[in-house]
Amino acid sequence: MKIRAIHTEIDYRAALAEIERLLDAEPGTPDGDRLDVLTTLVEAYEERHHPIGFPDPVEAILYYLESRGLTRKDLESYIGGRAKVSEALNRKRPLSIEMIRRLHKGLGVPAEILIQPYRLRAA
Repeated sequence: MKIRAIHTEIDYRAALAEIERLLDAEPGTPDGDRLDVLTTLVEAYEERHHPIGFPDPVEAILYYLESRGLTRKDLESYIGGRAKVSEALNRKRPLSIEMIRRLHKGLGVPAEILIQPYRLRAA
């Protein structure tokens, strides 16, 4: 396969097939170099044509809890008391800017994710 720019879905699928074939290539070999170049081209194509948006803020918080073995109680220092944590995670209370700052600083949840608009449940 000749390496060239990826302009179409056909080019994209062909590049993915070639990447799959080269997955076990040793770094620093011709096949390893082809793999590096194709991966870079595919990533650029995907950013333009298949962008992945930010996750929902509440889902992101739940993911951070689960991935770090934390509980809802651990969120109290970032969000407030047990009732506020429950309301925020059950989408009855929006995250305030102060909650967002504390979650970002304390848990490392990207602020760009936390500031995204999301649906609240009606009272």
